[in-house]
Amino acid sequence: MAIYQSMQRVRFSSPDGYDKFKTVFSDVRNHLKTLPGFLHLTWWIHPQDPSWHNEISLWTSMDALKAWHMNPYHKAAKEWAVRSGAIMEDIIANFELKTTRLLRICPCCGTGLDKPYELNQEQKVLAEPCAKCGFHFPVMPETADSSAVFKDVVLASSSGRDVPAPALAGS
Repeated sequence: MAIYQSMQRVRFSSPDGYDKFKTVFSDVRNHLKTLPGFLHLTWWIHPQDPSWHNEISLWTSMDALKAWHMNPYHKAAKEWAVRSGAIMEDIIANFELKTTRLLRICPCCGTGLDKPYELNQEQKVLAEPCAKCGFHFPVMPETADSSAVFKDVVLASSSGRDVPAPALAGS
């Protein structure tokens, strides 16, 4: 099973362009969460350059990512950005996931954890407490302005039953 990441690095033409973009972007959660194959979106401002914005999104397939780009909301948002001149530059790179690991040190008991996990079940895995003492690690919640949106996905098996994806080779 492949997982895809799309990464965008965006520069806005002005602070006003970014403020207007945030209005459009704030509704993205309502559209992403309904899409089959959507897993995760995070948007942040680069700490050394506040005009540099970064987004990553994670998908269960390249087709799911392509479907997002054909979504009427997404298409209208991109058309708005072009028409308004809000976005000056948008650099897009897509990647295919090879492995995912969780490394943790419990701040309560000091127990270390190093385990592979399935990215399509990341929120479930991140919510697991320390196996030794039960410490609950902080987990970032979704943000009201849609700069962080998360969804675990159960993948369909070849038998048609919904099952978590098998462990990745080389994990």
